[in-house]
Amino acid sequence: MVKIRLKRTGTRNRACFRVVVMDARSSRDGKAIEELGFYDPILKTEKIALDRYNYWTGVGAQVSETVAAIAKRAADGVALGDKVRKPSVSRKVKAKAEAEAKAKAEAEAKAKAEAEAKANAEAEAAAAPAPDAQ
Repeated sequence: MVKIRLKRTGTRNRACFRVVVMDARSSRDGKAIEELGFYDPILKTEKIALDRYNYWTGVGAQVSETVAAIAKRAADGVALGDKVRKPSVSRKVKAKAEAEAKAKAEAEAKAKAEAEAKANAEAEAAAAPAPDAQ
């Protein structure tokens, strides 16, 4: 079975990868049948020959998850560095925001109840007959 996967190059703590077609039984850094491109996660650069990728997938080569993501980005024309991530929020900040929202909702409910009570009291005072002064 043939696989399209990554082959590690570069130095320690500075990994770089080549996108290669290899026999599934060969080691990670063994001899490749064909090199299709490269992927540098540190510089966020990647390149893949889509025509050769499509050829090998058409012939029946199995694709790793990472290589499939690289090929999808290349086909869509999206660069790895352009990927926008939502800022992560810690649990502590989330809990604080939820507590503030809950307190605000309770304050609004209390104010609304007081306004309704005041309106009801005014309506009752207006509806009740005024005592006659004799």
